[in-house]
Amino acid sequence: EAKAAGVPVIRRFSGGGTVAVDQDTIFATLVSDDKTLPEVEAYPRPLMEWTEKLYHGALGQFGDFKLRENDYCFRETKIGGNAQAITRGRWLHHTSFLWDYRDSHMALLKHPTRAPAYREGREHLEFVSRLRDEVPSRQALLDALPEAMRKAGFDLQETSLEEAQESLKGEHFKSTRLVDL
Repeated sequence: EAKAAGVPVIRRFSGGGTVAVDQDTIFATLVSDDKTLPEVEAYPRPLMEWTEKLYHGALGQFGDFKLRENDYCFRETKIGGNAQAITRGRWLHHTSFLWDYRDSHMALLKHPTRAPAYREGREHLEFVSRLRDEVPSRQALLDALPEAMRKAGFDLQETSLEEAQESLKGEHFKSTRLVDL
């Protein structure tokens, strides 16, 4: 169905469940190691709990933000999904925040064989919600995320898209790939 709809399918190196993303998805990736953040155990559950606290500083001001199993939620609906890669004390934590989405793309997602208990058998469109319905503006969210990180003690440096693209020319692990349907 994705192929017929012209929707590309990408396999992330960090794994995780199937997600529908587009220009209205806000991606956040945190990369660290046990030397930089010794208080964060490099295991899935401690990472999830630590990121919940970090993101609560940004999202808690807009509503009832919480971690439910492995998802970020407002009340009982998912507003962000996560995937992680952990190797020898180093870790990467991806989040796909659902600022907005196309119902038609979400309808392409099949009901997973393993679903979180809080989903309670709900269809996908009843299980997810749009951040744009909770947060005053996209810019308010984009301002709140780095501010929460600064308050948590991070020293952030802004970079341009061109600088980021230039860094990809160097040697790096390349296993996220387009799936041939």
